[in-house]
Formats: sequence, C-alpha cells, structure tokens
Amino acid sequence: MKRPSRRKPFFVQNILSMEFKAQIEQLLNDFLKEREDLYLIDLKISTADEVSVILDGDQGVTLQDCLDASRAIEFNMDREEHDFSLQVASAGLSEPLTRLRQYQKNVGRDLKLILTDSTELEGELLRVEDERIVLMLRYRKPKEVGKGKVDVEEEREVLIADIKKATVVLKF
Repeated sequence: MKRPSRRKPFFVQNILSMEFKAQIEQLLNDFLKEREDLYLIDLKISTADEVSVILDGDQGVTLQDCLDASRAIEFNMDREEHDFSLQVASAGLSEPLTRLRQYQKNVGRDLKLILTDSTELEGELLRVEDERIVLMLRYRKPKEVGKGKVDVEEEREVLIADIKKATVVLKF
C-alpha cells in the first residue's frame, strides 16, 4: 500500500510561503519605524525559509542594531508553526550603494562609479540632490602648451539613474 505524501500541495506551500514573507516584512517594517536611523537594503527569503536581512544606517549599523532587528523578528514568530533560519547583517563597506540615503551618508568620501554606458568615474562625493549626485573629479591632463601635465579639479553631476554601480573607495 502506498503511503500518502506528507508534503503539502504546491499551491498550499506557495500560499504559506507568501504569508510567511508578509509576516517577516511586517515585523521588519515595524522595527524600522521605531528605528528611523536604520533602513532596509535587502530582504531575501529562500525556498528553504532562510531569511537574510541587510540593514544600513545613517550613522552605520552596530552589532546591537542587528541583534535588535533579529529579536524583533524572531521573538514574534512561532518556530513550531514555521521553522526558519534568520541572518541579520549590516551592509559592508565594499558593497555597492543602492539607496539615496547611502549616498547621503557618504558625502565627503571618494566613490567609484560605473555608469550605464560603462564609463568609470572616481571622485569625492560633494553633495546629493533629488535625482543626482555631484562629484569632485581630480586628475592630471596634458598642458595645452608645452610639455608636462597640469592638475585639474572639476565638478561633475551624475544622474542616479545613470549609475550602474557605486562603491565607496577604501583608503588605508
């Protein structure tokens, strides 16, 4: 005799995973409303219910911030009802900037940009406006007359929509 399958039908699993994701998102949003200095960079939930949360903050993210976010989710979920793993981390310095608030917190730092047309720029982030950033580019170019090179400083506006990838340049 064939045993009945313990697995739930696909459509039931799909509905349960959608409800699970909605619960996680709601708990995370509630936490972030209390901590307006923090913001969500990424939330991923795998098919094996591995939850990965990446946070950033206007003044950075501490280990305690990650623990608080983890507790806000974990303590409000019933593991008997839905088993999952949870990882909460801060956005690393080497990670690309994806949110306007990340650009704002990095004013004064050097950025390396790859634009949608594959142009690469590197310069100091001077300011962030609604849909654009302003960089101070510093480079050397040949003199117009005679031999040698001259130092050049040039402000350059870049539309956020034209940025394919932006990373903070780490200096040691």
